[in-house]
Amino acid sequence: MPFQPLTVAAVERLTRDAVAVIFEDAPGFDFVQGQYLTLRRDFDGTEIRRSYSICAAPGEPLRVGIKRVEGGAFSTWAQNLAPGDTVEAMPPMGRFHSAIAPDAERHYLLVAAGSGITPILSIARTVLEREPRSRVTLLYANRAVNTIMFQTELDDLKSRFLARLAIVHILKQDAQDIPLFTGRIDAAKLDALFDSWVQVDTVDEAFICGPEGLMETVRERLGAHGLPKDRIHVELFAAAQPGRLPQRPRDAAEAKPTVATIRIDGAAHEITMERDQSLLDAALENAIDAPYACRAGVCSTCMCRVVEGEVEMVQNHALEDYEVERGYVLGCQSYPVSARVVIEYDTGH
Repeated sequence: MPFQPLTVAAVERLTRDAVAVIFEDAPGFDFVQGQYLTLRRDFDGTEIRRSYSICAAPGEPLRVGIKRVEGGAFSTWAQNLAPGDTVEAMPPMGRFHSAIAPDAERHYLLVAAGSGITPILSIARTVLEREPRSRVTLLYANRAVNTIMFQTELDDLKSRFLARLAIVHILKQDAQDIPLFTGRIDAAKLDALFDSWVQVDTVDEAFICGPEGLMETVRERLGAHGLPKDRIHVELFAAAQPGRLPQRPRDAAEAKPTVATIRIDGAAHEITMERDQSLLDAALENAIDAPYACRAGVCSTCMCRVVEGEVEMVQNHALEDYEVERGYVLGCQSYPVSARVVIEYDTGH
């Protein structure tokens, strides 16, 4: 999937260490709520790719939220972007959304922590504007008031959709009038919130974005309160993942190479690869332009389908169970097991 230059139209300062970057319109960059952009830049000869969620609703100017990560070259560089600068980007991707139905009457529960609000804001804006009979409950966790991203925008949404939007801010450090809203979001706090503030039995769809620990806790407590698994959607912070995940030990039988056929953009490439090498690494080593971003099993950019043979996926934070059942894997986390494998990329997904 080719990268294209995007021109920066404006930059908004959100907090001391976070900005929203608005881009000029570009062909092929239409998006739906909850999707993300993969951006890349060369830093002294090293290409770095990072994925950032879109925080706008479809039909609005393309905009992403970028929070500076300590030691993060890309996020630090992005804090100084200015109108007229260009950034290379892949077209929007991601499946962190459900289809909008203008006649639907649904209750959405949105849970975010820190910069996890970025895709959640996109979903909230879209639902409130395009499903006029649906309502939204947002649980948003932050360290303190001055770290809340998009606070003014959230306040404006609340004013516009007073009867259909409920926002609960959970602050780790700052005391609030209601003690339940102070501290960390853990299982006990979620149970209390679900008992007194959120009627889980009325929730039709839940969307969670944040660190892995939060995601798993919220998902588990929602299930305990009766929400079916297929109604719970998650988006994990790529920044929470290490750059290189530990690989499992491999025995001597796995030392034999695998013949792999990689189908992408209408072409088939046959390569020979070692079994301790991921499908993505093998493709890149052989000059095959396979898509990728986080390389940590989080973003789904490298999603591909196994047509023939067998692979083992060692980490998965991006694919749904039904997608895995249909043969989809993450190329960055998948290793060949059989002597021959055939995989194909749908670069339009």
